[in-house]
Amino acid sequence: MQDWHDRYWSFQFESQTSEAAKEGTAAHALCEHKLKKALKKRSKRPVSDYNSDEMEECTDSYTEYVMEQYEEAKKSCKDPIILIEQRLDFSCHVPDGFGTGDCIIISDDTLHIIDFKYGRGIFVEAEHNPQMMLYALGALEIYDALYDIKKVSMTIFQPRRENISTWTISIEELKSWAEDELKPKAQMAYDGEGEYLPGEWCTFCKAAVKCRARAEEKMKLARLEFKLPPLLTDTEIEEVLAVLPDLTKWANEITAYATEAAVNHGKEWNGFKVVEGRSNRKYRDEQLVAEAAKEHGYIDIYRQSLIPMTEMQKLMGKTVFEEILGDLIYKPPGKPTLVSITDKRPAMNVSNVKNEFNEIMED
Repeated sequence: MQDWHDRYWSFQFESQTSEAAKEGTAAHALCEHKLKKALKKRSKRPVSDYNSDEMEECTDSYTEYVMEQYEEAKKSCKDPIILIEQRLDFSCHVPDGFGTGDCIIISDDTLHIIDFKYGRGIFVEAEHNPQMMLYALGALEIYDALYDIKKVSMTIFQPRRENISTWTISIEELKSWAEDELKPKAQMAYDGEGEYLPGEWCTFCKAAVKCRARAEEKMKLARLEFKLPPLLTDTEIEEVLAVLPDLTKWANEITAYATEAAVNHGKEWNGFKVVEGRSNRKYRDEQLVAEAAKEHGYIDIYRQSLIPMTEMQKLMGKTVFEEILGDLIYKPPGKPTLVSITDKRPAMNVSNVKNEFNEIMED
C-alpha cells in the first residue's frame, strides 16, 4: 500500500492557491480593468471577495504610475505600444518557460516592463531580478525584430511596501546573462541536477513545505538552544533577526500543512489532535434581528460611520476632495519596525522612536 506521505505529496503539489495568492490575483484583475479603462478600452469590473479600501488605493496608484510612464514614453516616441497582461514565452532559454507581463511599454529603443506586486511580505527589488529578466527575454522574442530595442527597463511596483524599484540593462548584457548563466542553470534544473539552495524564493515553490534542504536550513537555529534573548550575543541576535521572518513563515506553513492533512485527509499526528478554535457569535439575519428588536421597543440599535476614504474621494472627485477635506486628513506615523539595512525605506529619527513606540504600545 502506498505510504500516506506519497499520497499526500501528490495532493499537496496540485495547484493549491493560498489566500494571499487569491488576494493577489484579485488585485491584478482590478489593475487590468482600471488600466484598460484609463486607456479607453472596454472592460468589465471584476467581482471579488477580496476588494477593500487598501486594494482600491493600491490599484489606483499602479494605474496612475503606468499612465505616467506611458505619457513619458510619448515624449520621445510618436506611437509607443502599451500591452496589458501579455503572455511571454522564454522557452528558448528555459525549457517550457513562460509568464505573463502585467504591463509592457515599447518606445523606439526602450522596452519597459512593469510588474505589479500586491504582497507585503517580501520586499522585491528590480535589480538583477531573474523573473523580470526572463520576462524581458520573452518580450524581446516578440518585439526585437520589429523595433531597434537597445535597453530594457524593469520596474517592480509594490505599493503595500511603498516600493517602486526600477533597473535598466542593455540588450547585450541581458542576452549575455541568458547564454552564460541562465541557460546552463535552467537545463540543470530541468534535468533534476544541481544542488538545492533554500532562500526567499522558496515562498513560491509548491514543494517548500516538504523540502528537507529548507527544513535543515531553518533548524540551524536549534544550535542556539533557544536561549533567552539577554543570554545571546549581539552577533547571535543579528543572525536570528536575519532569518526570523522566513523561519516564522516556514513554521506557519508546517502547521497549515499538518492541519490540512488532519482535517481533510484524516491524517493522525502522534501527540496532536484537531480541536474547534474560538469563534464569535453572529446574527443569522440582520434584517430579522432589527425587526425583532424594534418590535420590543429597542430603537437605538444602529451605529453610523463615515464611508472609507477612497470611496469618499471617488464620490467627490480627487480635486474637490482635496479642497474640502485636505486639511482634515493626516497620516499618523507607522509602528516602528526593525528591518534589513537593504530596505529602501528611510530610517526613523532615533530620538523620536522611543516616544512614538510607547504611544503605539499604549493605544
